[in-house]
Amino acid sequence: MGRPDKSKAKKSGLRRFFSWKKLLGTFFVFCLLAMGALYVVYLMVPVPSANAEATMQSNIYKYANGKILGRTGKINREIVGLEKIPQQVQKAFVAAENKTFYEDNGVDIKGTTRAAWSTITGKGKQGGSTITQQYVKNFYLSQDQTATRKLKEMVIAIKVDQQTEKSDILAGYINTSYYGRSAYGIQAAARSYYGVDATRLTTAQGAYLASLLQAPNQYDWTSASTTGRKLVEERWNYVLDNMVGEGWLAADERAAMKFPVPQKPKPAPGMEGQTGYIIEAANQELMRQGISEEDIKAGGWTITLNIDEKRQKALVKAVDRQLEAKLDRKGDAKDATVQAGATSVDPKTGAVVAMYGGVGATEHWMSNATRRDYQPASTFKPIVLAAALDTGAETQDGREIGLGTVYDGTSKRKVVGSDIPFAPENEDDRDHGPVTVQRATDKSINSVYAQMIVDVGPGTTKKTALALGMKDGADFGETPAMSLGTMGASTLDMAGVYATLDNHGKKVTPTLVKAAAHKDRTVDPVKSIGEQVISREAADTVTKAMQGVVQNGSGFRAAGDYEAAGKTGTSENNRSAWFVGYTPELVTAVGLFGEDTKGNQVTLTDTINPGRANGGRTPAQIWGDYTTGALGGGSDASFDLETDSWAPTEPDPDPTRTTEAPEEPTEEPTTASPDPTQPPTATATTPPEPTRDPVTTPPEPTREPTETDEPSPPTSIEPPDPGGTEPDDGPTTRPAR
Repeated sequence: MGRPDKSKAKKSGLRRFFSWKKLLGTFFVFCLLAMGALYVVYLMVPVPSANAEATMQSNIYKYANGKILGRTGKINREIVGLEKIPQQVQKAFVAAENKTFYEDNGVDIKGTTRAAWSTITGKGKQGGSTITQQYVKNFYLSQDQTATRKLKEMVIAIKVDQQTEKSDILAGYINTSYYGRSAYGIQAAARSYYGVDATRLTTAQGAYLASLLQAPNQYDWTSASTTGRKLVEERWNYVLDNMVGEGWLAADERAAMKFPVPQKPKPAPGMEGQTGYIIEAANQELMRQGISEEDIKAGGWTITLNIDEKRQKALVKAVDRQLEAKLDRKGDAKDATVQAGATSVDPKTGAVVAMYGGVGATEHWMSNATRRDYQPASTFKPIVLAAALDTGAETQDGREIGLGTVYDGTSKRKVVGSDIPFAPENEDDRDHGPVTVQRATDKSINSVYAQMIVDVGPGTTKKTALALGMKDGADFGETPAMSLGTMGASTLDMAGVYATLDNHGKKVTPTLVKAAAHKDRTVDPVKSIGEQVISREAADTVTKAMQGVVQNGSGFRAAGDYEAAGKTGTSENNRSAWFVGYTPELVTAVGLFGEDTKGNQVTLTDTINPGRANGGRTPAQIWGDYTTGALGGGSDASFDLETDSWAPTEPDPDPTRTTEAPEEPTEEPTTASPDPTQPPTATATTPPEPTRDPVTTPPEPTREPTETDEPSPPTSIEPPDPGGTEPDDGPTTRPAR
């Protein structure tokens, strides 16, 4: 009997249901169904009219009282025909986005499928769209990253490609795309980035604008990070290389091209005066809260700000009276280098009630209120003191630091206890001898604070500074020199730091936006008041110390009919001059910055006044003028301080003092004092018994003391007052708590 034929044996199990013929048939059926479904979708999806983004509306910005401050959001766009755009600039856009544009049917199936799958699986945004698809998305659809929108985009792109000339599609794409800087379309972009009409763009410039479309905000050269600049330059080279590869650009012409650095941004019309600065700062705050720049520029927002109209006008008037009226910007090149910035904050709410960004947003687009490229100088010293008090830091000889602690105020004294040598010079190289922390604060004595930061620890001080509201940066090195404010900071930053001190150590984050609403969403305002970041006693003691600066120290010009505390600051080479101070109701930071026409930092010396433009002069005068106006002429409010810190009267022996340029009232010693010719070798000396408290409200000083910040040429020669004495400051015994 023969063996059975296996080839004819009946298949059993799953093999009966799967064979290559059945699988192939199933695949064909699936393809037919998919094609049928796509055809149905093709028939059902019409080419819509232009989307809402193509007809954007304004954003409305209001003062806190509801009055309109300004409007933005009208499209900065001027449609230009493709025939007006140079041929090679047109090719640059094709080379950047879609080399097969002239041959394809409007859709890149592979790229679109990859992008859709990435969206469905949550892997984020992916490229892959053709120029036609991107034009359809810009003009007919939304920017939503959904599979449904992507499918519509493909169908409409196919229809548009069939119904529209390639030249019209390319023109529509170039004219509807967003390039950053509020520029929609190539004409607005050409003017914003290169100051020319689109008809005059070079190939290199066109390649840069084409490169921008991948990431407009990240690739704007003037504001891009180092990484952003590297990426956009790589993208620019990629575009030009593609043009050479497609035969649209000669290789030798390509080799001769240099990267076309764009000009600095200029504000859109209607952003004149302080309006542009304030609106831009508000937009930046919204973006930090997660609102994209594209959403803001799309319009439809009603944004109510914390800006108080009356206080805003008072700030502008104060700068005009105390600074602008004294400068000849058009006729004097030195005067033209002076820039002013200021921020004013309510310490109880964190509301930014006034802001001064410069002479005008259309004349000087960089806001002097928010820029962080200048040093805050000695306005940082109160932060060193705050760190010392909050951590219970001790001097090198083991005594806890307080306002009565005596330090050696000798100029160029080498700090003790640091691995990094540092011996800062006091202003005019003046030796102050043994002085209390209170007096060192009043007179801004560099040598004292240089030693104090070593005693506290630069790292600990930086931690306190960040907690109070300063921003970290590459220039925030943990060295003794940090005591002189060598990092960068803005008036907005410093107003926040001092507001936290004014608020008894409870964190205050300055906030511009009170409310922001759109037709389909609202934005929660920033939480302005946070947790306790330093102890109340430490914060209040710093306030007490800075009251002395205003009453009988370098900030006396800020005094008025109100209680005030503050600190002056003048940076190295006199490039910036500051006064930051507060009353119980209002915190304001005022800064002057030297800047030439190319944006370089320059000295303020011999500008607003002969010699040094220190923080105790014009900045303090602006501060006092504004504060008086903002408080309606004055205020009876008092600081509610919880501190038992006290400072004794100490002698002020000064071997270098002359009668030609006295800087402060001569004080007759009321207690025994160390020999000034034998300065202590440790950080501080044992303080004498206290006889008074120089921080309580004194009578007006008999003559004007001058600021003692960083070393710099003296500002002027003032006649001596041989009979001048330090005014009596209060009780002769330590007050009971």
